[in-house]
Amino acid sequence: MNLKLKFKDLLLLVLIYFGFCPLNFAQNSADNCFKTGADRPELYLPLLKDKTIAVVTNQTGLLQDKTFLVDFLVKNKVKIKSIFAPEHGFRGDADAGEHVKNGVDTKTGIPIVSLYGSNKKPKPEQLKDIDVVLFDIQDVGVRFYTYISTLTYVMEAAAENNVEVIVLDRPNPHDGYIDGPLMKNEWKSFIGMHNIPVVYGLTIGEYGKMVNGEQWLNNKVQAKYTLIPMLNYHKKQRYGVSDKPSPNLPNDTAINLYPSLCFFEGTQVSVGRGTDLPFQIYGSPWTKNMPYQFTPRPNFGAKDPFLNGKLCYGENLSTTNPDWRELNIDWLLSAYKNYKNKDQNFFLKNLFFDKLAGSDELRKQIIAGKTAEEIKDSWKNDLANFQKIRSKYVIYED
Repeated sequence: MNLKLKFKDLLLLVLIYFGFCPLNFAQNSADNCFKTGADRPELYLPLLKDKTIAVVTNQTGLLQDKTFLVDFLVKNKVKIKSIFAPEHGFRGDADAGEHVKNGVDTKTGIPIVSLYGSNKKPKPEQLKDIDVVLFDIQDVGVRFYTYISTLTYVMEAAAENNVEVIVLDRPNPHDGYIDGPLMKNEWKSFIGMHNIPVVYGLTIGEYGKMVNGEQWLNNKVQAKYTLIPMLNYHKKQRYGVSDKPSPNLPNDTAINLYPSLCFFEGTQVSVGRGTDLPFQIYGSPWTKNMPYQFTPRPNFGAKDPFLNGKLCYGENLSTTNPDWRELNIDWLLSAYKNYKNKDQNFFLKNLFFDKLAGSDELRKQIIAGKTAEEIKDSWKNDLANFQKIRSKYVIYED
């Protein structure tokens, strides 16, 4: 009898523990219970009590049991006036740059407002009667990925309209290191709003703290900003993501390669949009000396892909070590050296490449024949200076 009681007590303890420490990531263990900000409702639900809120989220705003944050909040009787959706839309199925219409969430009846296209920043009337904007989006930790720009505009609008911002933090797949050229003022845009490197080594919650603390918002306004931190998060440990952040980042390999391959979006080289391996391959019809072949075709993630229907020659990187994280420019240099087209420059005429790089320096270095080592050496001083800023806002083990 006593043995049975002891077993029941032990079982109860196990159930209580795993009830609070959900096994949604491979790294979870008895001594390392990991939770995202969204999975710590005991910290944020009291802050939403008797408040009218707007939620900035998309398909990645999931709790560990795969419940959507919006559905969880409704179930807990939180008053949601509207949902703000970033690039790719509330369900995350729109192409990069595609216009996303306003609408209504069919499940809850809550109005959806697109924060993309001509309405990247919430308007005062869209924040009327809102007490709190709750932000929960899985970011990828790369400067030209636009979710941090959406957060910036949300914070700015909130500060201007006396609305609080609460960020539910999530892992950064490119945490634990910084790399790449720094954004310069002349080239600032929605794909690069601040003077940071391509890989900046902060979670989206830490990033918001930096934007606020450094007074990078327009007219140096500062938002009332609250961060709901993750539990037992370590910057150099790899965590899974709740759902693919956007249609063309379908897996960890694509996310790992994204900081390196996205530069090709400013060139005549495809990054595999319109194939089964987006951001895991690259190539063009004019790099015929390269071994891998593919042909972009319209698909779910790319309705009209770049180089649609054209045979491309390049390289397949899909078997890259899944734990590999680094900004590699060897592929960019290799494609440039192999590019043979007398009618079209390697770089697009609109010089979108410079916006991605943060200035015209990288493009000029490539044209001048600089080596990868020489190019990376030119970033060192800027990275060292940025590290001094970044270090003020790190809240997790670095």
